[in-house]
Amino acid sequence: MKYRKQIKECERLAAPYCITKGKKFRLKDHDTNDTGEVKNEQHSKKIIENRAGLLTNLQEKLYAQNRWALLLVIQAMDAAGKDGVIKHVMSGVNPQGCDVHSFKTPSTEELNHDYLWRAHSRVPERGMIGIFNRSYYEEVLVVRVHPTILKAQKLPDPLITKRIWEQRYEDINAFEHYLTRNGVVVRKFFLHVSKKEQKKRFLERLEDSKKNWKFSMADVKERGYWKDYQEAYEEVIENTATKHAPWYVVPADNKWYTQLIVASAIITTLEELDLSFPDVDKEKKKELRSARESLLHEKG
Repeated sequence: MKYRKQIKECERLAAPYCITKGKKFRLKDHDTNDTGEVKNEQHSKKIIENRAGLLTNLQEKLYAQNRWALLLVIQAMDAAGKDGVIKHVMSGVNPQGCDVHSFKTPSTEELNHDYLWRAHSRVPERGMIGIFNRSYYEEVLVVRVHPTILKAQKLPDPLITKRIWEQRYEDINAFEHYLTRNGVVVRKFFLHVSKKEQKKRFLERLEDSKKNWKFSMADVKERGYWKDYQEAYEEVIENTATKHAPWYVVPADNKWYTQLIVASAIITTLEELDLSFPDVDKEKKKELRSARESLLHEKG
């Protein structure tokens, strides 16, 4: 009874932020400071404490069953809390069943392949949770905001047309559909932070010596393209939100709420897979009974 109540709570918390059909999606309709039914950080901590072990148990079943894989794509503006989400939400998960990959500037080898190649090679194995900290979506975000990057991708000139972004949306949708048909469940998260909150976090990084290492002048430079990025994200979600690979547009001005919603969405997704620990056959059970008897009668 308690378990079902916890799952229902996760579903209720995550549902308002799930976008399965992007048509007419607008970021202005989504409040970066929203906290839903959660009153404050203490309330959030209580919810997390009450469901302790839930994600761990589901991940263990996913790993043991070895049929499904879960790919979590996390996208956001700088300082929106991507690293914190990964650290806190996945803290109770067995490291053997989880793989995190951060996508940096493409290497020479990666530029010699199609843009999805490096992402496909990092798709999680069956039984695993894979996390993309940034992803192939950078190809329709940062590359769109800075189109000169296309020149480094060695594409034939005739292929760089006005339809290139529309074509990339089509490619990404086909890629995610392909993964879904092969047992890789895709869930995408946009951590929606306000420009005001980003400024506050940048200043914290400058003023706190323990956070200085996180700051980069490139972050400030990219902040100058805020409007362009917001438009790019809006169009990305509008064109790539589907029922089989939905986007969660998660309010990110309050880190504690962001982490709660992401965790709730992951738990809901895993629960939908109807996971269970594999049953062993008669021969295996006989072998286990024999091993038990041997251990019980062991001398010393």
